Amino acid sequence: MQFGDTAEFNSALQSERLLWESLDNVTQRLPKLEMDEYERRIQQILQELGAPARVNQRVFLEATELVSVGLDIHGREQRLTPQAAKSWNGMKLAAEKDGEVLQLVSAFRSVDYQKQIIQRKLAVGQTWEQILRVSALPGFSEHHTGRTIDVTTPGSKALEEEFEKTSAFRWLERRAGGFGFTMTYPRGNAFGVAYEPWHWTFGDEMGQ
Repeated sequence: MQFGDTAEFNSALQSERLLWESLDNVTQRLPKLEMDEYERRIQQILQELGAPARVNQRVFLEATELVSVGLDIHGREQRLTPQAAKSWNGMKLAAEKDGEVLQLVSAFRSVDYQKQIIQRKLAVGQTWEQILRVSALPGFSEHHTGRTIDVTTPGSKALEEEFEKTSAFRWLERRAGGFGFTMTYPRGNAFGVAYEPWHWTFGDEMGQ
């Protein structure tokens, strides 16, 4: 997840709405006690990190049922929810039949793993502005759902807009919807997040 520019970042930090309001969208998906525990866990992690308290992002629940979908381009095993995994595998095979190669860059990321990402960036001296341009805070990453994939194709630099110039991206535009995947952050998206042509999500996490 990326903020488009400094103005967007500053606007988000100055928002008067605490982001815990977005938990209202998912409270019925967990018993109240579990939801309260999840909220406290995220709040504690943000406090430990010294993270900005008000950032205009959505909160995502962490998936608990996950299956392997093989290795990503870095040789790491990746996981998705069973339904998302089945759809991803089917989509990848369909692309291959059409002469396209879809590769995973990232799939499920736990809240704790997201925390480690932030900690590593803080440790090398990055500012919160620099970090939040490219990384979501723990609890705010769509990858927590186990339904989101970052993809690339041979010859394209991972996690860069240049992916949109590939035939693999054009294939996704035509065919991904048939497998239940949509691009979460197209240009001019309602979330105010920078364009991410590599970031695709299975189903409507906030609405299901």
